[in-house]
Amino acid sequence: MPRHIPLFPLNSVLFPGGVLPLRIFEPRYLDMISSCMRKEEPFGIALIVEGNEVGEAALTYDIGTLVTIDYFHTRNDGLLGITVRGLERFQIKHREVQPNQLTMVQIESLPTEKGQPLPSNFKNLADMLQSIIDQLGQPYVKLKPGYEDASWVGARLTELLPIGLPQKQYFLQMEDPIQRLERLDEILRTFEVK
Repeated sequence: MPRHIPLFPLNSVLFPGGVLPLRIFEPRYLDMISSCMRKEEPFGIALIVEGNEVGEAALTYDIGTLVTIDYFHTRNDGLLGITVRGLERFQIKHREVQPNQLTMVQIESLPTEKGQPLPSNFKNLADMLQSIIDQLGQPYVKLKPGYEDASWVGARLTELLPIGLPQKQYFLQMEDPIQRLERLDEILRTFEVK
C-alpha cells in the first residue's frame, strides 16, 4: 500500500538493519525530525543523484530506505545529532517538493530480503566486518550481530567499506545476498596491496 513520507536526500546508503548517525542543522530537516519524533513516524533516506545535501531539494535514486530515529542528542557543536536505523527498502512512486524545499514522496515497500546462511567461503568477509565494527564504537557496537547471515554481512560491508556511492546503491537495489557478497569479494580483492 502506498504511503507518503518526508525524504532526507543524502550522500550515504543505508540498508535495513543498519544504523547511521546524522547531524541535523537545516530548518526543514529540524522541522521534519521534530514532526517524525512527535508522531513516532519514519522518514526516508535516499542517495543523491543530482544536487547537494543542503540548499535546494536534491534529486535522488528511486530506491531508498525507510528509517526510524533510535537516538537523539545535542552535539558539542550545538547541532542536533540523531541516529537512525534502517527498517525496509522502498521505491519512490511520486515526489513533491514543498516551498521549504523538503521533498515529500509517495512510496511502496519492496520485499524484505530473506536471510540466508553465510557460505563458508565468505567467512573472511564476516571476519573483516567484525574487525571493522569492533573499531567503530557507537552506534555500530549496538547493532545486533548477524555474522552468520549473508544478507546482514553484505549490507553492513556495503555501508562501511570505502566504495563508490553508485556501487553502494547498486548493492542496495540487488535482491540476492550471495551475489552481493560475490561482488564485494571481487572489489576487496582489487583493494589488496600486491
